[in-house]
Amino acid sequence: MATPDDPRTLVSADWLKAHLRDPDMRILDASWHMPDAGRDARAEYAASHIPGARFFDIDDISDSRSELPHMVPEVEKFMSRLRAMGVGDGHQVVVYDSTGLFSAARVWWMFRLMGKRDVAVLDGGLPAWIAAGGATEDMPPVIRDRHMTVSRQNQMIKDVTQVARAAKLGDHTTLDARAPARFNGEVPEPRAGLRSGHIPGSRNLPYTALLNADGTMKDAPALQQAFADAGADLTKPVITTCGSGVTAAIINLALERIGKTDHALYDGSWSEWGMYPDLPIATGPATS
Repeated sequence: MATPDDPRTLVSADWLKAHLRDPDMRILDASWHMPDAGRDARAEYAASHIPGARFFDIDDISDSRSELPHMVPEVEKFMSRLRAMGVGDGHQVVVYDSTGLFSAARVWWMFRLMGKRDVAVLDGGLPAWIAAGGATEDMPPVIRDRHMTVSRQNQMIKDVTQVARAAKLGDHTTLDARAPARFNGEVPEPRAGLRSGHIPGSRNLPYTALLNADGTMKDAPALQQAFADAGADLTKPVITTCGSGVTAAIINLALERIGKTDHALYDGSWSEWGMYPDLPIATGPATS
């Protein structure tokens, strides 16, 4: 069954084809790859992208003062970068990535954090677009400046102190999007110098458990089942985490799709938690 289109969460390739030429449509290619993938997302964008798409550089549109990877930028930097891309107030934004559904959710979450609600992820990304017969081009878009106002929603983001407090009190459900072997502490972390394991009390919900084989997001009943299978208590507010705050956002998107709105993302994620020797860690599967 086709997933219902919602221009504030997730839209299909067919929906985007129908709205591609809308004057207030803005499409962002937010492709990002793990450092060891050997892929250049910007070069791939330049070679082929959805018509009119701008490239959203997750590593560049970030807090350059932080030693942690692609942390949320200050409001002024976000606004100026988006204005330079011709994205602003009154636009419907659709974000996609070249993998299917991987890094695009991070940018969707950033827009929501900045108070922008008319933003959706393209379900299945560029592969779904091409499979639906969507055209691609290698031409840069024509940019027209558009004013952008931002109202940061601080409840949507957590720092290490807030996450440590939540872990101690048990008043939130913390969901970790990493693969089970990383969550359990059975393999080294891709980022050098980090301990292996997970935040005590957190549950493992690999982001892949929320996706179909073709990279699209599962429908609402299947998402509900995935949360149940992970032992997620959705009566509590949810904090999402992962390796560096990218795939965690897929859980936030899935929560919105099932109507749960009290969720936040731990921006530092394991890149931060795993770095500090005084923070507790747990290994092995999650326990009750």
